[in-house]
Amino acid sequence: MNGFTHFNENGQAVMVGVGEKAETRRVAVAAGRIVMRPETLAMIQAGDAKKGDVLGIARIAGIMASKRTADLIPLCHPIALTKVTLDFEIDAEAHAVACTATAETVGRTGVEMEALTAAGIALLTVYDMCKAVDRGMVIESVRLLEKLGGKSGHWRAD
Repeated sequence: MNGFTHFNENGQAVMVGVGEKAETRRVAVAAGRIVMRPETLAMIQAGDAKKGDVLGIARIAGIMASKRTADLIPLCHPIALTKVTLDFEIDAEAHAVACTATAETVGRTGVEMEALTAAGIALLTVYDMCKAVDRGMVIESVRLLEKLGGKSGHWRAD
């Protein structure tokens, strides 16, 4: 690492210049999970939550959030996303729902923040929809799993 890119030589916050970068296909995958009581997970699986289809609404929330990342994180560039997907996996043994978000674009800067935002907001939406029956849910392990494209190429988490 050559240091933080969002600070100039005087230590002031700056938006990174990307005008000279080549446009390339860029993909990022982020994931996280929410752990809950077994009864809460059973309600999600059965579709019995009072607010409706928990995972369907969380999917839409994650997609919508990814498109607003630059409004939420001050130095992010607005990006024209070409695709965003969110997948959920039930882990019955751990009483958890895992979320994997994939964001794609063709542009001059990566989509890591968009994928992370999508995963985080989707999990927060699950919490919001289920908090009336389980305030002790824990969102954990939200992290970048993989990124492709750009000058730095392909990166995958260990």
